[in-house]
Amino acid sequence: MAKIINVVKGTKDILPQDAPMWHLLEKNALDIFTKYGYKEIRTPIFEVTELFARGVGDTTDIVNKEMYTFEKSDRSLTLRPENTAGVVRSYIENSMSRLSAPVKLWYKGPMFRYERPQAGRQRQFHQVGVEMFGVKDATADAEVILLAVNYLKSLGLNDLEVEINSLGCPECREVYKNKIKEVLKPEFDNLCEDCQNRYEKNPLRLLDCKVDSCKEIFEKPEIKAVIKSDFICESCAGHYSKLKSYLDELDVKYIENKLLVRGLDYYNRTVFEIKSNNLGSQNAVCGGGRYDSLVKNLGGEDTPAIGWAMGMERLISLIPTIEPKKLDGYIVSNSPADAFKLASELRDAGLVVEFDLQNKKFTKQLEKASKVANYAFILGEDEVKNNMVSVKNLSTSTQKQLDRKQLWSEYKNV
Repeated sequence: MAKIINVVKGTKDILPQDAPMWHLLEKNALDIFTKYGYKEIRTPIFEVTELFARGVGDTTDIVNKEMYTFEKSDRSLTLRPENTAGVVRSYIENSMSRLSAPVKLWYKGPMFRYERPQAGRQRQFHQVGVEMFGVKDATADAEVILLAVNYLKSLGLNDLEVEINSLGCPECREVYKNKIKEVLKPEFDNLCEDCQNRYEKNPLRLLDCKVDSCKEIFEKPEIKAVIKSDFICESCAGHYSKLKSYLDELDVKYIENKLLVRGLDYYNRTVFEIKSNNLGSQNAVCGGGRYDSLVKNLGGEDTPAIGWAMGMERLISLIPTIEPKKLDGYIVSNSPADAFKLASELRDAGLVVEFDLQNKKFTKQLEKASKVANYAFILGEDEVKNNMVSVKNLSTSTQKQLDRKQLWSEYKNV
């Protein structure tokens, strides 16, 4: 017997019984995002490696540890670990800056990161996300956060916490970085290896560390005081204040979290996460923020932008399982040719029907119908001869003969 080949670790099949959950996420995304004026974009699942090195940042764990990169025809290509960089590349390449601002885009699809599989996250995982280009005012920040909250509510998720923070602009953030480095210098040897590596390259990322020993260091009074300090400049503070006032007006409850920095280098000013208490320690279901310099850094015009992404596997782990819908009807017949013909007529009329391709006994077919369908459409010799169909309501056991021409419009009355 040949050896069985199993699915690759960190990937999963989406089986037929799971598909309705994915359809729900995708349908709600299309419905709700369209109402907000967002249009779908689909970008390739692999891009040149340089896009992610420049876009995501060469100090991030994603670029340093997690990307699936391969060589082809002397080019370095990478399976996308996230989709903001790809959407920005498309925005620039397709001259979307010529469109009237704001340019609102949304996407869904697979992403790839080589990391330890965890609850709601695999090495091939799926995200749904939005990006908005061309608006620098805090109205854009408030809209994308409200959109995220309303999308989650549409899925029945209400036990949520919105956390926000401001990372400031490059100028005021540089002052803050130096203060962080100064106050953490005496603790350098006690930091984890990742934090020691980030100390020079990107000290803000230290605040995102999940290692308990580092968290304890950040809680020391003299260090905590610096972390909690209001370092942002007057302009950034004004932007942040407007965002909070808009969220208050929209009745979006939020918590300010000074340790919230997000894991990607391109963020500035507003960053946010939405968390669920049902996911344990890895409880973020949505993350995003502003990336006002990214379009310019990737060769485009200076363009303000903001967006977010959600892991679809994590969302699915939080919403109730959807029971598969039953067929409208199941055709019971020992004449495959007649069953084929009736099935085609009913499908053309918009009904979801099946019949027994193996031509089993009537009793077996009726048994199958009772399990998978709401109605049994019975074609015996008399029904075929008189151009009729016997319809059995499988929930009430009532049965009635109907003219074949009126079957599709009358069967629900049985």
